[in-house]
Amino acid sequence: MRILITGGAGFIGSALIRHLIGATEHEVLNLDKLTYAGNLESLASIATDTRYEWVQADIADQAKVSEVLQRFQPQAIMHLAAESHVDRSIDGPAAFIQTNIVGTYALLEATRAYWQALPAGQREAFRFLHVSTDEVYGDLHRADGLFSETAPYAPSSPYSASKAASDHLVRAWQRTYGLPVLVSNCSNNYGPYQFPEKLIPLMITSALAGKPLPVYGNGLQVRDWLYVEDHVRALLKVLAEGKVGETYNIGGHNEQENIDVVRSLCALLEALRPEHPAGVSRYAELITYVEDRPGHDRRYAIDAGKIERELGWVPEETFESGLRKTVQWYLDNLEWCQRVQDGSYQGQRLGNSDFKDLIA
Repeated sequence: MRILITGGAGFIGSALIRHLIGATEHEVLNLDKLTYAGNLESLASIATDTRYEWVQADIADQAKVSEVLQRFQPQAIMHLAAESHVDRSIDGPAAFIQTNIVGTYALLEATRAYWQALPAGQREAFRFLHVSTDEVYGDLHRADGLFSETAPYAPSSPYSASKAASDHLVRAWQRTYGLPVLVSNCSNNYGPYQFPEKLIPLMITSALAGKPLPVYGNGLQVRDWLYVEDHVRALLKVLAEGKVGETYNIGGHNEQENIDVVRSLCALLEALRPEHPAGVSRYAELITYVEDRPGHDRRYAIDAGKIERELGWVPEETFESGLRKTVQWYLDNLEWCQRVQDGSYQGQRLGNSDFKDLIA
């Protein structure tokens, strides 16, 4: 197949492309705006492969997207491009509205025009997979509750509200125009090449630098953790075998309180990197509780029973095995982290409001 992936220079997108080029015969076009979170170094291992191509473009540029569609002639689109950091959405929601809502609309319209012009057989086989988040469901108030695909939407942050809106747009384009769409909602991803503003890589890089490990509120917020390579295998299952118009929740079966995640990271660092930074005797002593962020949801948890029953997907990694692999990868790739932190991966330093200030 020829697969167009939006946001392929991001964390999940780059993992998906590395898997597609490394483990399948598909051709891939990566359409990415290359904002701060897009990092082409994450794709260095496959960058020269003849089945891979990168185009710098904004999904909100409908004319450019249409041009790319006509030239590449994809048989499927996997839509991962999104602004995705909750704290950033609180500080500056406009970018989230523009990319996640307006951008998804423009992409859908370009795709609809392209799809409608395809010959009947190709039109029937075409698929549009929209990759979303469990945060659209809001906060789980019951300790034993799980988000199913029919859970009502109740987003709490500008980020999750913008993703909820994009989900609704995608489903409307299927219902109104017949566009053959699939939707997936995943739990918290982690693994190699994650931008170091997210919880796990932020804690690893901060601990190695001897800096405080900031934990929001009391740290008792619960998240279901999904190893990124498990996620991309699930996405390919959905693309190949999912039923048009259906939603599939993808979770790791790994509920953890945030404070326990941080403690587990500290314990792994003690085992894998026992040489502490100056003035630090134990990594755990760097844990620092900070004021909780506004609208912080207490618990997310995915019911992944549908994708298991219907498509036969189950995660291969436990939280313990995935976390150990993740910590080891960051220890082995500190230069990659440094280039992100100082902005050199973009060829320029990041602005004052960007990552380096988050860990200052």
